[in-house]
Amino acid sequence: MLLKNRLFTPGPTPLLPSAQTAMAAFSLHHRTADFRALYTRVLSDMKDFIGTKNDVLVLSSSGTGVMEGSVSNLTSPGDKVLVLTAGKFGERWTGLTKAFGCVPEVISRPYGETFVLDEIKQKLTPDVKVVYVQATESSTGARHDVQGIAKLVRAQGDDTLLVVDAITGLGTTHFDVDGWGIDVIIGGSQKALMIPPGLAYCAVSERAWQRMEAAKSPRYYFDFRKERKAAAKGESAYTPATSLFAALGAALDFVRQMGNGDLAAGRKALVDNAELAAEMTRAGAKALGLKLFAGASPSAALTAIDAPAGLDSGVIVKAFRDSFSAVVANGQGDMKGKLFRIAHIGYYDYLDTVGILAALEHVLTAATGKPVAYGSAVKAAQEVYARSLAQPVGAR
Repeated sequence: MLLKNRLFTPGPTPLLPSAQTAMAAFSLHHRTADFRALYTRVLSDMKDFIGTKNDVLVLSSSGTGVMEGSVSNLTSPGDKVLVLTAGKFGERWTGLTKAFGCVPEVISRPYGETFVLDEIKQKLTPDVKVVYVQATESSTGARHDVQGIAKLVRAQGDDTLLVVDAITGLGTTHFDVDGWGIDVIIGGSQKALMIPPGLAYCAVSERAWQRMEAAKSPRYYFDFRKERKAAAKGESAYTPATSLFAALGAALDFVRQMGNGDLAAGRKALVDNAELAAEMTRAGAKALGLKLFAGASPSAALTAIDAPAGLDSGVIVKAFRDSFSAVVANGQGDMKGKLFRIAHIGYYDYLDTVGILAALEHVLTAATGKPVAYGSAVKAAQEVYARSLAQPVGAR
């Protein structure tokens, strides 16, 4: 049977066709009036996509580049910072803060779990300069209580900043960035914005801009002040990934269309779409007798599912690829071989969700040697979808 390659990974995600076309056709030089107009429009639209009035920067890098910048721009060697980690990407904050000479106080939870707010409150002493956390931990499929964490940080006053890695959270979780008092929120182009890897972005609060004036860590390419100054003139400090900016502009137009011309409404629709696809997938997995890895606090970006007892999840990942040319993600780090991850972030719809669950039924039958009740996962997902037609996602 004909096989179409399909990505069900939490990044890179499937590409938006109109963004691909815009990228392929783009040939403007970055120091021209036409590119400045595109650049300025994209930065303005990104505020609506993130949901903030704060300045937004878009840099040519992976998300980790802006993660690094949120350490180098906001800290000095010897600063005490609080790192919240419950997975592979939370651990990255520990490595980054140590690399710039910070002294990280680490609150660590087992993979698949989330944080206890009382424990954070106890560790959140006045000498903590910055708190670093994931919105969703894409190595485990868990979503963290950013609003609750932000409330604790803001109770400390303006001397403690909150930095949120929302690389897989933006476009899959509803945030009130300004209302909650998030100082830096970070995203990446290859996630909910449905374009290739290569751009990372962040919204930066006035508190954070003020901190940069006193921070003494070294920085050059990821100097946020330099980028802010250039952005005010419609430029980037260094050569940008010009074709990716064209793709980003097309992606933001697509999100705006999802909101009938309102980009903020489109952002909500994009998040609701991910929430529904995730709920359908969880229902389908449970109908097959599978266990959710982060069942207590599941994200809408992806669903992490335990491999059946005695079966390496790599067998399942390989079977998806060999039988259907569908790419799902294995576990990371210690979780490799123990779970597989199906993403819902960005350009996924009802048919994608039903299709991957139907494929999962075949994959499990072949991998376990035990018959699966064909249609059981699909039926469970369809029932979730049918209920959503009568009741909006946010009301369930």
